[in-house]
Amino acid sequence: MFSNRIKLATLFAAAALSLAAYNNARARKALAPRSMERTPRIDGVDLSILEKGSGPPLLLLHGNGSVAEDFALSGVLDLASAKHRVLAFDRPGFGGSSRPARKRWSACEQADLFHEAAAKLGIHKYLVLGHSWGAWIALEMARRHAPSVAGLVLVSGYYYPYPRLDLALATLPAVPLMGSPFRHTLLPLAVRLGWPSAMRKIFRPGPISNVFSVSTKEVASRPSQLRSVCVETALMLGAALFTKPCYRNIDVPTGIVAGAGDRLFDARREAERLHAEISGSLIEIIPNSGHMAHHSDPQAVLRMIDKVTCMPRPPKDGGSSDALSPAAR
Repeated sequence: MFSNRIKLATLFAAAALSLAAYNNARARKALAPRSMERTPRIDGVDLSILEKGSGPPLLLLHGNGSVAEDFALSGVLDLASAKHRVLAFDRPGFGGSSRPARKRWSACEQADLFHEAAAKLGIHKYLVLGHSWGAWIALEMARRHAPSVAGLVLVSGYYYPYPRLDLALATLPAVPLMGSPFRHTLLPLAVRLGWPSAMRKIFRPGPISNVFSVSTKEVASRPSQLRSVCVETALMLGAALFTKPCYRNIDVPTGIVAGAGDRLFDARREAERLHAEISGSLIEIIPNSGHMAHHSDPQAVLRMIDKVTCMPRPPKDGGSSDALSPAAR
């Protein structure tokens, strides 16, 4: 009997190692065809960037689990590049960007990272568009680097998180030692099997983008990216448990976009609450749209970019507000 148990354990270990090797091979293959135009090294992070167009700079920050190509596949990158120098970043640990373990890479730390990246690329005034988790980072950029932020466009953001069981469960694969074997073996398989359901959840009631689904499935199911997803979910859970978000100190032109039918959370209520808190902000709720509002109606997002570009900056110390300078636009 003891010998049988040893044989069973050996078979189990061999199967786990084979599955891990298979997942890692798929991960390497998923990144092979990607051609990012720039990969600067900023604060120890190799940042992959898609860049297109010329004009006033616009930084694009994707959500948790996604990649920079999200904006290309939605059409936002091409449309915005007609008027802007657009830079879509793979955030740390996503796509082709590294995620050094020496930092948590919280929203604050990522805000500093992208501000530093912009400066290294010769950009000292920029608009920021953040989708979902990227909207948190965009808000932190406005808090921490307001003189450099010409405006914000926030799409499908989760600004007032509350404790949720699904968030707690989703953090488990990020637990050291215990989570690592799961991320390298069964979790990528589970993500690939559940991919159609995940696409329905994030896109509906809007149409599902088959191009996005096919293009991002393999990149999103890599063990390294899944670790980043779980860590950022843990950061969201921590914010829900230990902080009380307040955005009244945001004093840059701000536009807020949300899908009326978002199934991840009540994005409409989140957007309306944020709109009430940020003085002078604009808001647009896109009907028949889910969490991927920029896919459902990229033109609505472009209209908001145009509106924010032309908005006057809120006055400081009782002074008069001024329109954005040509450099900011």
